[in-house]
Amino acid sequence: MSFEAAHPGNLSVMQIEPDTKDWTWVLSRPCPECGFNAAVIKPQEIGNRVRRDLDRWVGVLDRSDPQQRPDALRWSPAEYACHVRDVFDIFTERLALVLDNDDPLFPNWDQDATAVEQAYASQDPTIVAAELVRAGERAAQAFDDVPDDAWDRHCRRSDGSRFTTASLGSYFLHDVVHHLYDVRG
Repeated sequence: MSFEAAHPGNLSVMQIEPDTKDWTWVLSRPCPECGFNAAVIKPQEIGNRVRRDLDRWVGVLDRSDPQQRPDALRWSPAEYACHVRDVFDIFTERLALVLDNDDPLFPNWDQDATAVEQAYASQDPTIVAAELVRAGERAAQAFDDVPDDAWDRHCRRSDGSRFTTASLGSYFLHDVVHHLYDVRG
């Protein structure tokens, strides 16, 4: 039985169509949706940019309806917040890999499978807010701690995309900023 058949009409538990876009293009041109422009981001600013947006995420989760999906095609603000919390953790791990290894290949992360496995739609927004802030602070500190001579280190994603430490940080930051745009944060 399909997920949708098991939960008919319940937008808060219906599985969203996976996003299969390759978002690495945001490293070479501004995002027309959220306005993020990687070209103006200095890598040493990433930690502060993350911290700046944490209060906005908490505000999103403090709304009266953070678990309400706007439609059947998009996650609720709380689900996006769960995703961003996990993005913070994944990229903190990836940053450690690139600093500790030569040209590491990152393990694949299926964000859509994680959303279902972790039941993003049913997580408590108050708990998610606290977890998101903690994970965001860890990620911000990890980027703050990158030595100046390490921003050009190389790394790879399982789909073949290549990054430097600096471009990985910009790619990561776009995810955080773009999803704030998605939830009108």
